[in-house]
Amino acid sequence: MPAARRVLRPATSPKHRGIGVAEHLAADRGAVTVEAAIALCSLVAVFGLVLAGVAAVSDQLRCSDAAAEAARLAARGQGALAEQTARARAPDGATVEIREEGGIVAVTVRADSVGGLLPGVTVRGEAHAVPEPGAEVAGDAVP
Repeated sequence: MPAARRVLRPATSPKHRGIGVAEHLAADRGAVTVEAAIALCSLVAVFGLVLAGVAAVSDQLRCSDAAAEAARLAARGQGALAEQTARARAPDGATVEIREEGGIVAVTVRADSVGGLLPGVTVRGEAHAVPEPGAEVAGDAVP
């Protein structure tokens, strides 16, 4: 009769630790579910940040467009219409500032990004225009 062969098992084997294979598999049950849930939550968070970033860029463009349009109108002497147009084109809650600096009309439009969902992020657009001769900017006629 041949001699019995002894099988060596690695130290990490479930049988070496005194538990069977079925019990070892049962102990790992649910680990993949937890990992999938964490991965899904991470993906949702990253997607939300990407959407907030795209919305912030969109608000920035709206502020720049509003400032440019208001600067053109203010340079023609239509200050009231310039402010009204800037408020209509800018994001909700934006502030519009029209001023004259050294013979040039400057318009600044500021707004909280994404309606304030990104704290501390303020977008702004600024535009400048040379007033037309004879146009009244801030109550003064330009010669």
